[in-house]
Amino acid sequence: MAMAAVIHEKGAPEVFRWEEVAVGNPGPGAVRIVNDAIGVNYVDTYHRRGMAHPWPVPPLPVVLGFEGVGRISAVGPGVTGFREGDRVCYALPPHGAYAEERLYPVDQLLHAPPGIDDRTIAAMMLKGLTAQYLLRRTYRVQPGDTILVHAAAGGMGLILCQWGAALGATVIGTVSTPEKAEIARAHGCHHPVVRGEARFSEVVAEVTAGEGCAVVYESIGKDTFAESLDCLRPMGVCASYGHASGPPPLVDIIADLGAKGSLFVTRPAIMHYMAKRADLEASAAELFDAVGSGRVRIAVNHVWPLSQAADAHRAIEEGRTTGSTVLLPRG
Repeated sequence: MAMAAVIHEKGAPEVFRWEEVAVGNPGPGAVRIVNDAIGVNYVDTYHRRGMAHPWPVPPLPVVLGFEGVGRISAVGPGVTGFREGDRVCYALPPHGAYAEERLYPVDQLLHAPPGIDDRTIAAMMLKGLTAQYLLRRTYRVQPGDTILVHAAAGGMGLILCQWGAALGATVIGTVSTPEKAEIARAHGCHHPVVRGEARFSEVVAEVTAGEGCAVVYESIGKDTFAESLDCLRPMGVCASYGHASGPPPLVDIIADLGAKGSLFVTRPAIMHYMAKRADLEASAAELFDAVGSGRVRIAVNHVWPLSQAADAHRAIEEGRTTGSTVLLPRG
C-alpha cells in the first residue's frame, strides 16, 4: 500500500483525501515507480473540477497528475530499456502521479537526465515538453519574430519567455500584477504588460510598429482570446493551449479569421504531439539540453507536501503562485 491524494468527487480543492491506495505489481510493458517529486499543473485543477479537456479522467475515485520523477522499484514482463533502480521521469497520461508509488507504461517513460535535480525535473516535464512543441512545432519561432505569451510569470510562461528569447524572438507577456511583471522580465520577457493597466493589443501594435505578432500562446481563454486575435499579423497563429478564465468564445471563420488576416487558430495538446515515441524522445532531448545548458531556468517557487495537494491547488487557482509548484511525497 502507498499513500496518495485521492478524489472521490469533482469540486473544490477540499475534495482531496489523503489515504492509502493499492499499487499492485506492474503488468506487461509497465513498471512500478517510487515518486521522489511530483509536478503540479493548471490542467490538474481542470480535472479536479470536472472541466472539459482533451485528456479524459478515469472514473472516480481517482489519483490525478501526469508529471513526476522517481526510481523504478519493479519491472513488469516484457520491459526492455529500463530496470529496477533506474531514475526515471514522465509527463503523459495515464493519471496517477499524486501518489507515493504508481504504475506507469514504459512506452511513455524517460530516463531522467543526470545533473538536473528531482524538483526541477518534476517541475519541467509537462510544461517543458509543452513549451518545446509550441515553440518548435505548433509555430516554429524564428529570430526576429515577436511572440505574445499570456500568464508570463507562471510556470509555463517563464519557460516560454526564456526559450522564446533564446531563439531570438522579441517576447511580449501579460501578467496580473506589477510584481509578476518584474518576474517575467527577469526571465526573458522583453515587454511585460499588466492586464487591467494597459491593453496588451496596443502594446503589441507599438512594439511591432503595427505589424502584429507571429504567434500568440493563449492560455487564459475567455478573458483574453478575442483581443489575442487582434494581436496577430496576417497569417499569424493563435495557439490556444489553455483556458484559465473559462473556455474561449466561438470563432467566426469569416469575421475572426478571414477578415483579420487569414489567421490560424489551433488547440494543440501534448498527447497528440508526443504520440510517437520518436517525437517524445526528440522533444525531451531538446528540453533536457535547454535546461541543462542554462538557456532555460526552471523556477521552482512553491513546494508542498503531497498530503497538502489541496493547498497547492488553492494557491494556484487564487493566483498566488509564480513559476512552478512541486509536491513532495515524503516532504
